[in-house]
Amino acid sequence: MDLLYEVKNQIAWVTLNREKQKNAISMEGIRLFSTYLDQAEDDRKVRAVCLTGAGDRVFCSGADLGSAMGEAPDKKAMMFGQYARLLTRISQFPKPTLAKINGHCLAGGTGFMLACDIVIAREDALFGTPEVNVGLFPMMIGALIFRNVLRKKAMEMILLGERLTAAQALEMGMVTRVVPQEDFEAATLKILESLAAKSPVGIRMGKQAFSAVEGLPLGQAIETLALELGQVAATKDALEGITAFLEKRAPIFIGE
Repeated sequence: MDLLYEVKNQIAWVTLNREKQKNAISMEGIRLFSTYLDQAEDDRKVRAVCLTGAGDRVFCSGADLGSAMGEAPDKKAMMFGQYARLLTRISQFPKPTLAKINGHCLAGGTGFMLACDIVIAREDALFGTPEVNVGLFPMMIGALIFRNVLRKKAMEMILLGERLTAAQALEMGMVTRVVPQEDFEAATLKILESLAAKSPVGIRMGKQAFSAVEGLPLGQAIETLALELGQVAATKDALEGITAFLEKRAPIFIGE
């Protein structure tokens, strides 16, 4: 299968599974990704989603150009549209999402990465948008790039099509943390365990609220979030969290 799905210790693992094709994005992979996100959202046992790639060399090399460019125009348009909708779905997903960048992340793979809430990169990973080198342009992922990277740095990356180091990607704001190879697995698991220990309902309401106020004038955004805080504070998890804090113990969240 082009994509694998497994739930372990409250984490849904979504793995791009085309190692021989450098984990390039296929139509089947896009379809499965949407299906697995639906499963993860509906599964109360799942507290967070981790996206990674098979093997240890490439996280994702982007679209499968060999297959995509051989398709009829309407088929290509359909693939582009489905990929675009998938990026939106990931970026608005109600549970925490983490991209585990265990190898090079290029072109459309950058979209998957930037759509996630947290990005943990291995220090030897390379990044970039090489579309311009083959006469294309990073269209859909551009919307995410400009929400994460300052315009001048974004345009330099997009127009030159050069590969960037993990340290450069971190400086630009594309990744959250860069971790040495020997610590990569443990560091990623530690963050995922921390996410799984948080209140599911608090995170869901918080993420949805932040998404709703993006782009609003400051005053309107603050007023809206104040109302949303009242909703979060009324949950059972909020009561449990505050009680646990006062009793100096770890909270036990139930997602309500």
